[in-house]
Amino acid sequence: MPNSLEKLITLESKGTRTLDKLLADLASSEIERYSQPTKSVVLNAPLTAPPKIVCLGLNYRDHIAEQKAVASDEPVIFMKPRTAIIGPSENIVKPNFVTQLDYEAELAIVMGHRAKNVSVFEARSHIFGFTILNDVSARDIQFKDRQWTRGKSFDTFAPLGPCIVTADQLPYEYCVPIRTWVNGELRQNSSTKNMVFNVFEIVHHLSRVMTLEPCDLIATGTPGGVGFAMKPEPKFLQAGDIVRIQIDGIGILENKVIDESY
Repeated sequence: MPNSLEKLITLESKGTRTLDKLLADLASSEIERYSQPTKSVVLNAPLTAPPKIVCLGLNYRDHIAEQKAVASDEPVIFMKPRTAIIGPSENIVKPNFVTQLDYEAELAIVMGHRAKNVSVFEARSHIFGFTILNDVSARDIQFKDRQWTRGKSFDTFAPLGPCIVTADQLPYEYCVPIRTWVNGELRQNSSTKNMVFNVFEIVHHLSRVMTLEPCDLIATGTPGGVGFAMKPEPKFLQAGDIVRIQIDGIGILENKVIDESY
């Protein structure tokens, strides 16, 4: 077996079939012997160098409603750099000049096959699996620039994890609960049923624009409940805050916010 998830993904279905067979042939005592309790290890981001991180904006009806916006007839996309990726339990670093730091819980697609001009029906076979991505955003910069790249591209602004589940392990992509807590306060409480474009439609539309490659990440948008849209006034992230995101079937991604230090 390869020594990284990236290499496993590039083997496409052959890799997961081989892994499934190896696990099936192992006795439970052998699996236990070579396993480690999660509390005794530090989980890194499941992917550290994806070829691309493509993100969708305004793809949840409840998020569109809280902004009093209008849904687009095609996906609104932007990019994040892979240098923004951090893993579970790593710190989100708030730059000293950012005053409006925000969270965005997102279901992220992990591509498994090269995809160009694929249909909605074909899209499923090109997806390796799914994980959680927190599209951390500096709203003051995002709104000042009137486009999204700079405000979403800082180092540590793409917490990822805690794991990747394969596509067959998350069979109900159309109705997956997504929740976010900040310091224990429930902020986002929605489901992928509120998506404007579902995961297969997203892959279809993006593949008409760009060639999607194995290990590409696609963040599929965030539901309602983001900090800048809170009423009666926005609730932005501050140093010491704990952001906890849960997507059923995948797990929990938790990160602490700290101030930038030199």
